[in-house]
Amino acid sequence: MTNTATTTKTPAAKTGTATTAPGAIDTGAGNEHRAEAKTRFNAAVQEAKAGAAALRAEAGERASAYRTQARGKGDALATDAKGYGEEAKTKGRELANDGKAKLSGGISSLSRMVADNAHVVDEKLGAQYGDYARTASRSLDDTAARLDQKSIDELTEDGREFVRKSPGLAIGMAAVAGYMLSRIFGGSRR
Repeated sequence: MTNTATTTKTPAAKTGTATTAPGAIDTGAGNEHRAEAKTRFNAAVQEAKAGAAALRAEAGERASAYRTQARGKGDALATDAKGYGEEAKTKGRELANDGKAKLSGGISSLSRMVADNAHVVDEKLGAQYGDYARTASRSLDDTAARLDQKSIDELTEDGREFVRKSPGLAIGMAAVAGYMLSRIFGGSRR
């Protein structure tokens, strides 16, 4: 069963205006309300669009400001890092030069010690072995002199060339040096 409501307009008794019967829908007033609701809805949609556009513009401005700020900080950090890198490079070069001087001095000291004890080798083992000791002393002196004459860059290039020519020997020497250092420093922990 369906219930249908019909609109019936009856003339008003005293005012002369049409009235809607109870239970009936007035389509004229409904159209006015619908038009008003539609107008308000459209106004709200337009206002929401304008608000979204304003928020989008504000977000773009903030993002641009943050991007600029981050870029500035990144540039500042990069500049600081370059400065620290240059400082570390200078300090490393100074330490390398100090190490080179100490190594050269140590080799020279070893050479003098071997030369000073060559006569003992002559007495104990014979003149031939004493000559070996003197030859080793001269070789050590020459090595110390070459080490003093070369710069760190030249020594680095010599090391690279040695590794290129004989990588197996370089790996073996590094392994032996690592083993010896571990024995030296590992023994102090026990």
